[in-house]
Amino acid sequence: MDSSASVVLSSPCAKLPNLEGNHGNIEKGGVAPFIDSAFLQKQSQVPTGFVWPEADLVSAHQELNEPLVDLEGFFKGDVVATENAAKAIRSSCVSHGFFQVTNHGVDLNLIKLADDHLDQFFKLPVEEKAKVKRCPGSPYGYSGSHADRFSAKLPWKETLSFAFHQGPNPVVADFCKSKLGKDFEETGRVYQKYCEAMHNLALSITELLAISLKVDRMHYREFFEDAHSILRCNFYPTCQEPSLSLGTGPHCDPISLTILYQDEVRGLDVFVNNIWQTVRPIQGALVINIGDTFSALTNGMYKSCLHRAVVNSQKERRSMAFFLCPRDDKVVKPPEDLLRIEGMTRKFPDFTWSDFLRFTQYNYRPDETTLQKFSNWLLSADNNKHL
Repeated sequence: MDSSASVVLSSPCAKLPNLEGNHGNIEKGGVAPFIDSAFLQKQSQVPTGFVWPEADLVSAHQELNEPLVDLEGFFKGDVVATENAAKAIRSSCVSHGFFQVTNHGVDLNLIKLADDHLDQFFKLPVEEKAKVKRCPGSPYGYSGSHADRFSAKLPWKETLSFAFHQGPNPVVADFCKSKLGKDFEETGRVYQKYCEAMHNLALSITELLAISLKVDRMHYREFFEDAHSILRCNFYPTCQEPSLSLGTGPHCDPISLTILYQDEVRGLDVFVNNIWQTVRPIQGALVINIGDTFSALTNGMYKSCLHRAVVNSQKERRSMAFFLCPRDDKVVKPPEDLLRIEGMTRKFPDFTWSDFLRFTQYNYRPDETTLQKFSNWLLSADNNKHL
């Protein structure tokens, strides 16, 4: 576990305290049960719990110059264009696990509509948002700065996360209707459609990733067909001392693949060539991050992207991250063809996504070493019996 951030233990979804507009006291390292953007934006100084170590705050002075991957030829079945896209993806993933895609097939009007609905939730009073608070051990629901889980290095943001999987029932729409009421029925329908579009794009990306690795092009697509994924909506309020805090600290996503929409406000940094580099938002493009689980599916050949989110004092920032995850019981291991082609030996033991998710929710705060720490934990005889 990250020694600089202690886990706050609490009973699952305990009865909410009477907030009455009081966000609690977070001075001198204390934390409040619920902290939202309205509270954060009132702070003229960054509270102690939100101050990050200087090593994590080193500024990015260079813009990442990565070629955009145009997917139009791939979708049209153009062999040459597909090979070129696969080569660009391979180069980026071997290096740092990050690229952006254009002509991705997701309706830009749907993306804008989903973005427009973010404020409907995040501008609610904190006591309303707290009604859908995340339960301990679950990645789904509302979280204000993760103050229910940690007491140090708190992120300057709030999030709303939905579970998503393909099936006869519209799970995202049902969640919004049942938990947030009739006022959010349209929001639920929008995010349901958004998740469906992102799921389809994610499967296409996995197909390209397989081509880039020279394995059966359907290998990863079939592995993720019945994926149980996550949509996370992020809201980063303004911060009067942005040099002291972070919207999200340096980490690699433990999931398989991230498809990120970000608005026009800069804030995403990626660690490339041993320095932090900024990612310029490109209208119509979507960001793709390789996560730890997909890195394991390539035996570590493709890097899990180390990234962070910075904040600023002028403009709020919004983003939506679709996290592609395998079905809980799927065994994560690289294809034998890849090991043979690349002449590699196994770097990580077999595991399931449910075990990895449990590890990140209860045992270890995700950072750039999560996958290796999890592998070591799995191989430990003492911990193995608790899975």
